[in-house]
Parts: sequence; C-alpha cells; structure tokens
Amino acid sequence: MQKKLLMYIAPLILTVLACSYMVFGDSMYSFYKYNRTKPALSYYGSRGQEVINIQTRLKKWGYYKGNVDGIYGYKTYQAVREFQRKNGLKVDGVAGPQTLAAMGLSTGQTSNYSSNKDLNLLARIIHGEARGEPYTGKVAVGAVILNRTRHSSFPNTIAGVIYQPGAFDAVRDGQINLEPDAESYKAARDALNGWDPTYGCIYYWNPATATSKWIWSRQIVVTIGKHVFAK
Repeated sequence: MQKKLLMYIAPLILTVLACSYMVFGDSMYSFYKYNRTKPALSYYGSRGQEVINIQTRLKKWGYYKGNVDGIYGYKTYQAVREFQRKNGLKVDGVAGPQTLAAMGLSTGQTSNYSSNKDLNLLARIIHGEARGEPYTGKVAVGAVILNRTRHSSFPNTIAGVIYQPGAFDAVRDGQINLEPDAESYKAARDALNGWDPTYGCIYYWNPATATSKWIWSRQIVVTIGKHVFAK
C-alpha cells in the first residue's frame, strides 16, 4: 500500500519542484549566489532603513503594492525585479549598488561598521542591556549606540560610545562580559544594517527605575518593551 502511494505522490512532488525551478530557479539562485559572493546591499530577507527607502520609492512609482515595513519579502523582491527590468538593469531581485543608484538612493546607507570586533561588542552590550526585552527592543538599543557615533555630543566609535564613563549599566556591573546569545548577535546585525526602531534616538531608559530629572527632560519618541527612547 505504501509503495503504491509513493508511486502516485513521487511524480507529483517532482512536477511541483520542476515548476518551482522554472518560475524561481534562475532568479533565486542569482540573488543567493550574489549574497554569498558579493557585498549585496539589500536582498531577500534583509531588514532595515534601506529596505524602507527602497519600498517607499518603488511604492511611489507603482512597482510595489505591499506595506512599507522594512522587510525585504517576496513582494519587495518582485518589485525590485520589475524595476530592474524596466530600467535595463540586471534582473536578479537584489538591490545592489547599480539598482540603488538607479533609484536615486545612496549606497552609503548601509553600515560602516563591518568588523567582527564591532559586531561582537555591539552584541555584548545589547545582551547586557536588553536581555529579556522584545527583539525590536534589542535592535533599538543597538540603534541608539550607532546613532550616538554619528552625534557630535558622543564619541564616533562603537567602543568609544559603549565605554564612555557612566553611559551603560551593563559596563558598570560587568554584564557586558556575558556571552551574547544568537538573538543578540542577530539584533546587532540588524542595527548595523540600518534598522532603527527608535527613529534616530540617542537615549533610552527604564521608566520604573530612572530618577534623573535631566533624562526625563528629553523628548520621548517611542516606548519598546520596558524602555523609552528619546532624543
């Protein structure tokens, strides 16, 4: 009975796989290979501000019909392919330098912090400061640190911001020395790739424990988990 059932099911599975390859094979392999061999800027599965910028442009021009959510999903991938096709670009669904330039987007919007040292340090401070927070809250902590590196009131390196005297409890109490989990590393990568759930904030604190009158004078932008984020 099982052999007969397998005889009927196997051809069906092979047919589905063959059709999938015909529809997606070359293009999906193209962006997979691109991602493995070249520094792609945004591609299927990417998240962050750059993806928001891409979706906004493509939506304005009628290529993209989905939500502007910063997630490079199938609809974004298809919209990028259609844009590439209409503009004489290589049709691979990857928003690389040429595609971004054609959209009028700067290829410098991706992270300037690419070293493993920066990634590891950012993951450690996220783990120490935001362990137990929702994932978006972890990315937000990383984003605040990166925002500070671009602000004139703070050091211009990740290490400089993190180890600025009195800046973070996790440095003061040693939690920064804990080994980060996989989610903290993922959050650090998302922050480095440009995802900023805080909309440019440079401060955050826990309202349940913060007593500084000065910190409460800052303009609160968003609350994520147990932290408020402010400018």
